[in-house]
Amino acid sequence: MTSVDVIYEKIHFRHDPKWSVRVRMGHPDQGSLLICVACVIEMMESNNVASVRKSVALSGISGILKSCPGALKELLLQDHRVCLHFTASLLGMLHTVEDPATLEQAIQVLVQLLLELQSEQYVCYILDEIDTQLCDQSSVRGFLPTFTFLGKLVDAVPSLPQSLASSHVSLLERLCSTLLYPDEGLKASVFYVWQRVWGAGGAAQSLPSPLRDRVCVLLMQTLSHACSSQLTINCLGFLKQLLKLGEVVSVLMNSPCEQIRSDLDQSLDLDQEAQSSTQLSLERCSLPLILKKLLLCGDETLQVASAQCMAAILVHSPSQYCASFIQADVPEFLFERLNSGSEVLLWSVYSCLLLLTEDPLFFSQCHSVYGIESLVRSLKEALRLTNVEVQRQGLLLLTEILERQPAGVRLFPSAPGFVAVAEAVLSGVCSPSLQVATQAAHAATALLRVNHQSSPVQYKQLEKLVEDIIARCTELPLPASSRCRVSLRGDEPSSQASRAGGFLLQALVCFHAACRLVEQCSSEPGLKENVFTAPSKQVQGQDPLESLCLCLLHCCDTVCIPTVTRHCELAPSAQVLQHFFSILSYQFSLLPSLMPLFAAKLASSGFFRLALEHKAVLCAGNRNPALNAACCGFLQRLSVSLLSQPDPAASILPQDCEEIEAVLRSSLPSLCCRVCEWPSLLCESPGPQCDPAGPRATQYCLLTLLHLALQHGDRLLPDSTVFSCVVTLLCSVQEQGDSALPPCVLRSALYLLSVTQDKSPDLDWAPLNCISKALSSSPSFASLYTHHPPLLHFLFRYPELAEHFGPRVLELWLSHRAQATPQSDTNSKKTEGPSEQNQDPDNTALLTLLEKSPTVILNLLGMVCTREAPLAERAVEVLGSFLQGRRGCKAGLCTLLRPTLLQVLQRLGLESSQGTGAVGSLPLVLRLLCLMQTSGPAENEMDGIHFKLLYHVPVSNLTGKLQASNTECLLPAFSYLYCCLRLSPPHCTDRAVSMLLCNAGLMDQLQATLDLSSSLSPPSDLLCCSRLLLSSLVTLQHTHSAQVHRSIRLNLGSTVQALVFGKRKTGSLLLASSLRLLQAVLDVDLESPVLCVSVGPGAGQRPLGDTDSSLHPLGSYGAHCLITTLYGLLLQKQELLLSVSVNCLGSLLRFLQRRSPSTAQHVVCQPWSRFLLYSLLNSGESCLLHPATLTLLTLVRLHPATLTLLTLLLRYGSRVVVWEPDLCQVLEAVEKRGLNELGENTTQALRQLLTQLQCSIFHPPPTEESRLRANTLMESLNSLPPTANDDLPTSILRVGEMYLCLSDFTVKTDGHNGSQL
Repeated sequence: MTSVDVIYEKIHFRHDPKWSVRVRMGHPDQGSLLICVACVIEMMESNNVASVRKSVALSGISGILKSCPGALKELLLQDHRVCLHFTASLLGMLHTVEDPATLEQAIQVLVQLLLELQSEQYVCYILDEIDTQLCDQSSVRGFLPTFTFLGKLVDAVPSLPQSLASSHVSLLERLCSTLLYPDEGLKASVFYVWQRVWGAGGAAQSLPSPLRDRVCVLLMQTLSHACSSQLTINCLGFLKQLLKLGEVVSVLMNSPCEQIRSDLDQSLDLDQEAQSSTQLSLERCSLPLILKKLLLCGDETLQVASAQCMAAILVHSPSQYCASFIQADVPEFLFERLNSGSEVLLWSVYSCLLLLTEDPLFFSQCHSVYGIESLVRSLKEALRLTNVEVQRQGLLLLTEILERQPAGVRLFPSAPGFVAVAEAVLSGVCSPSLQVATQAAHAATALLRVNHQSSPVQYKQLEKLVEDIIARCTELPLPASSRCRVSLRGDEPSSQASRAGGFLLQALVCFHAACRLVEQCSSEPGLKENVFTAPSKQVQGQDPLESLCLCLLHCCDTVCIPTVTRHCELAPSAQVLQHFFSILSYQFSLLPSLMPLFAAKLASSGFFRLALEHKAVLCAGNRNPALNAACCGFLQRLSVSLLSQPDPAASILPQDCEEIEAVLRSSLPSLCCRVCEWPSLLCESPGPQCDPAGPRATQYCLLTLLHLALQHGDRLLPDSTVFSCVVTLLCSVQEQGDSALPPCVLRSALYLLSVTQDKSPDLDWAPLNCISKALSSSPSFASLYTHHPPLLHFLFRYPELAEHFGPRVLELWLSHRAQATPQSDTNSKKTEGPSEQNQDPDNTALLTLLEKSPTVILNLLGMVCTREAPLAERAVEVLGSFLQGRRGCKAGLCTLLRPTLLQVLQRLGLESSQGTGAVGSLPLVLRLLCLMQTSGPAENEMDGIHFKLLYHVPVSNLTGKLQASNTECLLPAFSYLYCCLRLSPPHCTDRAVSMLLCNAGLMDQLQATLDLSSSLSPPSDLLCCSRLLLSSLVTLQHTHSAQVHRSIRLNLGSTVQALVFGKRKTGSLLLASSLRLLQAVLDVDLESPVLCVSVGPGAGQRPLGDTDSSLHPLGSYGAHCLITTLYGLLLQKQELLLSVSVNCLGSLLRFLQRRSPSTAQHVVCQPWSRFLLYSLLNSGESCLLHPATLTLLTLVRLHPATLTLLTLLLRYGSRVVVWEPDLCQVLEAVEKRGLNELGENTTQALRQLLTQLQCSIFHPPPTEESRLRANTLMESLNSLPPTANDDLPTSILRVGEMYLCLSDFTVKTDGHNGSQL
């Protein structure tokens, strides 16, 4: 398109060519353009030139200014006057041209020209021209284009606002006067100029105060009556700029509009139209009311601007301006605007309401109650949006309302309202933005107040709120280490870590608030109980408050503790740790029942060190007093909880706990040093006149903390360091003559010395003396006692301490065990074996001590007789366990015990004769004698002590007065006598048996005990032991021909009948002891001075037949009954009954062989013998191929009882034994197992069987192969190395409180009587 030359042909010819120039346009298609400045001036000033032509010319000029920068400038600057004239002609068009398009072009060209000229001179000229025009004109009508140009010029020239404010104040004053003109378009243009002038930096401060105040008042007047949106928008834009200055805000909020009239009349000559406009009612223009009216309009832009203006006012001084807005009911309308979905409007309203909440009037007029529901709904919608700032601002507003709401006015009287706000807060917590989540956690903290809880309290909702906030902590990134933080580059990692730290802190603050709320609810019955819940549901379900407490404890244990410890290991924070330790302190009061476990877990996890180290690092030098108080409170509660636990290991009295609490309370706040610095504090000597609450109290505090930490496995200092420090402290206290240490501190010191002694050198006399004095200063050693094995070892490590405190500490140790063991366990405890008793840790500790210090044994023996039954019982158990577990007991130990036991027995006898003794001690002493006798090594000699004990046990005055049914005393007495007889050296048994047989009291007791067998419920253990003792007396009396002074009646018939008819109801041990007694009686042919044997069943006073006569007093019938019973017992295949039955059978057959050989042969040839033999050799034949069955068959076939039974049958001519299959099975079993695998008794029984085979006749005879196998086996047996029978050990088996000599219950052979399999 070809450009049109900017010339006026009619007059161009007369213009000097220097004012013309041809300019080549930028685009090739446009070509070149001729412009004449003179033509332009004349066209613009002429009224005869059409607007269209002027418009074309302006368009050309604009094109030149855009396409050819500098061309027009160069042309104009040839003459300064021409340039000013050219500018003035363009400015004049703004008053003469009416065409809007042409006016717009003129404004554009004028602005472009001034920018092209780049001279402040021409700008000032224009401003002066405008000022002159306003001054010369009586009316501002037609000045709208000029003000529009001025506004655009202000936008284009950055320095112009400052120039207007400083050099053209008169122009601004005239602009102020134009605001009284009713044209809203003109006003809008003027306010636009004012907005730009005011927005320039520093321009507003340079304006005169009267002018500034006048503009403010006029702005309010205009804004209150503005009808067009353009005027309103420009006014609000200008108002925003005004509100940046506090002085202007004061003017706007406090100056009434009536002040305008006098000021304007004095300064302006108004035209008639302007004067008429001022006659309008100038009511009082209140800015809050004006902005409130804008809130009610439907234009969202104006609503946003109104809210922003309110916020801009309030931010200067909420306390000064909030009341005006609140009294105008602005908060009500702000809350109504929250139903909008506009993020800008929401943010603006949130900001405004946030400032209004700073005035108490906001809450006293219940605006918070009115708007809380709208706010919650708005928050839920805002949290679905993407603008994080809007969400944060809304949550911040909710937080402020919740925090400032008076306690007397509830925001959520019912459950739905509380649930709604809790859901909104939960949505914020779950936001991806940590900043939003942090603010939501802050809101949750404010919500967790008693006055915000609904009725009933929504504990489930609270539980979910706390859980979600704490669970979010697990997602937080760990902070950079404080050492590595300086190496981070960029703001992003640092800001991310800062946001994570901020959320963690706020989450802990919220958790702290939840703990405080639960504590308050627990103390108020109205909040604790849900009055709207049916009683049945309350009973069936869990208490919601208790459930919340459990939730808090669980969150603390599983999330808070690990999260905070991990973060604080890298970057310790005083605020985080303050709330963390406060939370831990709260747990001790929320669930007291679970605190023993929780406190122990904290102590064992190193929380003493954690709190003390952070306290030392962050609180030294009076820094962070709140953290110091939180650490002290936590340590105090943890210590008191550990001390107050129902721990039987420590006898802590309530007053001791109070004393320790006082020590901690006074010393912990000032204790701000690292743990590694404690040794210097403990070893410091404060001097004799020290303050009781000074260094010495600090030392006591350190001892208590060291004690509690070490007691739960947290070694704050090395053991050797602790030991030396405690010794130094005790010596310092004694040397300075200070008052006695508090019992709680002395207990801690004693515990620390005990636990750390092993890794420290032994003490000299001087420190031992100080320790002894310190311990003696306590009025009661029980208050110092801690049930811990090292305490025993420490006191008995030094004879000086053991002499003074050994007996007492042993008594306390055993008393602790006696109290801890229920009474119901007494019977079961008596049946425990040694291994089960040794598993008791208390037993193990004492047994270890007994190994090192024999003097402990004497102390325990003294307790057996001088203390009450439970304590004496415990002492006997310990000594018994010690002796029972020592198969290689030193001879000196038994030598040490026997004289003491003898003295005890003598004293008991004396006290009994005087009527002052306690019978309850006797069974304990007797049991101890049994244990000592059976657990010590085999002795080759019995000295006087042995025989004195053997004398005093049966003849004790106490024993003689006992009833026969008194199993508790008679059983250990009979057991001791029985063991003495069985374990005495062979050359001493004659004296031992003689001493017992001459004791009439013993014989009477045995007789009375045997008579108990006819009772309905006889004591089986006592009967068993008495029969074993009697059998030993019969055997040894026969062996040594000892003199008997009193015999015992034995009804042989009743004994046999009891075996025949009562074996199913009788225990195995009682059956075995009865068979052992019968065996002993049969071995002496039923004739012994010890016994007076009655006739057997089926026999009269004098037998008539030869057989009965020869078998008197057993009789033929009794012999057959006994044989049948023995066969039946053998078929039971019980180990104990197999052996004693075969032994008794052997004794019976020998008795029959001596008295009536035909009867003996008749007995062994009975079919029952064949059936018995078949059952023993072929049991389980149907599953013979099973490995377990094969092993069992081998064991049964090779059992000494089976082999001995075969031998007996062959020896007495029985024909029920045949080579095939009986003997072949035995030979096969031996060959399969091997001779080297057989026991000694089995080998001896097998040798007897093979020897008997060589002299026995079989029908049918054995094959040659069988004889060869038997001979080969016999040769192999003869090649085995011989064993010395005298060297075989004699074993004692304890069954409950009864002792059995195994030699009485093993199969007897000709080569060895009573060795084991």
